[in-house]
Parts: sequence; structure tokens; C-alpha cells
Amino acid sequence: MYVFPCLFIKVKKDNSFYIGFAENLKEKMEKHNQGMVQSTKNIRPMELIYFESYKSKEDALIREKRLKHFAKGFSSLKSRLYNSLMLEG
Repeated sequence: MYVFPCLFIKVKKDNSFYIGFAENLKEKMEKHNQGMVQSTKNIRPMELIYFESYKSKEDALIREKRLKHFAKGFSSLKSRLYNSLMLEG
């Protein structure tokens, strides 16, 4: 069984957020924090706050797209994770 995560990352530098997809969660986080991902190399370090796992790659990509492009889904997720997001101020 394959597991495809859709991830939600907090950028420690400016408290912004990054939403993405990964086939290998550990490897993806390492690449982000080592500056190997073009879109995030200037905003490190990053911290994984939350992820959801899907059996199909297509479902994970659909979820990623919905979180990135629909404010209601993103706001709902931030609301659910309020305490986790506030831990480091």
C-alpha cells in the first residue's frame, strides 16, 4: 500500500505557511530545510505542522490544490490547528 501525504508546513522565518505534496515526507522536509527546493529555499527553516495521508496520489494532489486555491479549506485547517500554530509564537 502506498501512502501519499499532503502536507502543511509553517515557515519559521516569517510565520507564513506552505502547502505541498510529497511522495516521501521525510525526504521532502529534508530538501526544504536544506534549501534544495527552489520555491522555499529563501524562507527556511520550515517546520511540519500537519499532514494527511492518502492511498492515491490523485487524491493527495486534489487535496493540495483545494487547500492552495480555496480560502475556506485553508482557513478551516488553520482553525483546527490553532494551538499547534501558536506554540512557537
